[in-house]
Amino acid sequence: MSSSNLVVIFLSAILINNFVLSRFLGICPFLGISNKIETAVGMSLAVIFVMTVASLATWVVQTYVLDLFGLGYLRTIAFILVIAVLVQFVEMVIQKSSPTLYQALGVYLPLITTNCAVMGVTLINMNEGYTLVQSLVNGFAAAVGFGLAIVIFAGIRERLELADIPEALQGFPIALITAGLLSISFFGFQGLL
Repeated sequence: MSSSNLVVIFLSAILINNFVLSRFLGICPFLGISNKIETAVGMSLAVIFVMTVASLATWVVQTYVLDLFGLGYLRTIAFILVIAVLVQFVEMVIQKSSPTLYQALGVYLPLITTNCAVMGVTLINMNEGYTLVQSLVNGFAAAVGFGLAIVIFAGIRERLELADIPEALQGFPIALITAGLLSISFFGFQGLL
């Protein structure tokens, strides 16, 4: 495993195979939390922690429990349990350390458990046959890509609140148009690696 291989995994997970803008995973929090930059950053940090630790924990569970005992068919259930435990931990920490952020994230914080991006990165790590280090790099980079997308989108949405938008496009319609344009802009990175 070379460091150039890790750089390729890192850059491709952030820019080329961005979970929100290319793979279309994690759309619920992307659209729901992206009204303000502060909440988008808070959600990004929570997702970065959960996706990185979930990549580590699920790799260990897959390698040292499921594969060892021939229980590969329980992968989905085991991964969901690991992710749920991690999200509960993050939720308790945020509730104690930043009640304002906890209130701002609302229902979207526990929804990280069912965020298909978190489950997606763990399954991709296993399907690609990544080592532990590669899984950690991919999990972290995918979460950073998610965070980058949601923070950029939140910044654009904050600016759109000040724009003169036709009544028929105000609110969710302009958000979807903006998300589409942001997705198209990330497709410019396809030839990078």
